Amino acid sequence: MTAEEILKKHWGYSAFKPLQKEAVEAALAGRDCLVVLPTGGGKSLCYQLPAAMGKGLVLVVSPLIALMDDQVAAAREAGLAADALHSNLKVGPKREVYKNLSEGKTELLYVSPERLLAGDLLTLIAPRLILAAVDEAHCVSHWGHEFRPEYRRLTEALDLFPGAARMALTATATP
Repeated sequence: MTAEEILKKHWGYSAFKPLQKEAVEAALAGRDCLVVLPTGGGKSLCYQLPAAMGKGLVLVVSPLIALMDDQVAAAREAGLAADALHSNLKVGPKREVYKNLSEGKTELLYVSPERLLAGDLLTLIAPRLILAAVDEAHCVSHWGHEFRPEYRRLTEALDLFPGAARMALTATATP
């Protein structure tokens, strides 16, 4: 299916919002990109649609548990196999996420920077990873180094996936 057909099937939209298609095309072509769109501009679709294409796993690094849980719920509502790993997960649900990953069922995985840097996910996700998206990417350069020092270390983990495209997304771009 084409990106437009997937957009219609999973989200019910007949057209992309401005710059979404370019971001999706870059991801599907294996190119890195920076996506700067306003709040409500559809940034999450830019990495969710490549996951829906069925070509592999999309990893989303996100700073907030509530945001991850909301995104997982929305992705599942759109028909995607989405999971999140974060510190609020109980043992049972965490075990289920690892099972889904090891069986290749997860299409979209949300993690915090700390969770990714823990290292135990790397062998599970490396073979299938097609895109690593950093949501709220302004945290990397603007204030993340003070708020969450792990944002400055994301390259350490992302460099372990040379075949995966990288996408940085933000509504708060600074020079």
